[in-house]
Amino acid sequence: MLINFALQTVINAVALWIAAWAIPGITFGEGRTGNIFWTVVLVALVFGVVNALIRPVAKLLSMPFIILTLGLFVFIVNALMLELTSWLAGKLNLAFHIDHFFWDAVFGALIVTFVSMILSFIKTD
Repeated sequence: MLINFALQTVINAVALWIAAWAIPGITFGEGRTGNIFWTVVLVALVFGVVNALIRPVAKLLSMPFIILTLGLFVFIVNALMLELTSWLAGKLNLAFHIDHFFWDAVFGALIVTFVSMILSFIKTD
């Protein structure tokens, strides 16, 4: 169980780093955590906790919209989780920021979702 959590954290860290590299509005900085590597790892931990605790409730509450849009609203829920992670990172003095919700967070959520999915497939093989 601890190994799966560590692997998922690494997958989240890689996915977040790729999203920050691809989307100019998503940034990591050196902040108070020292260097970018540890910032990415700590933000990935925050992202994992947000996805584990808040995302199921958000998906349950938005179920009518998810059904109405044939599942596409899940990307909006993922963007909200990414935006919440950005807010929590700011409160924890982690240098992770998303500039705009729609363009940056939604496209970032698409990238994080697809990269996480691909890396999870590789992990299980």
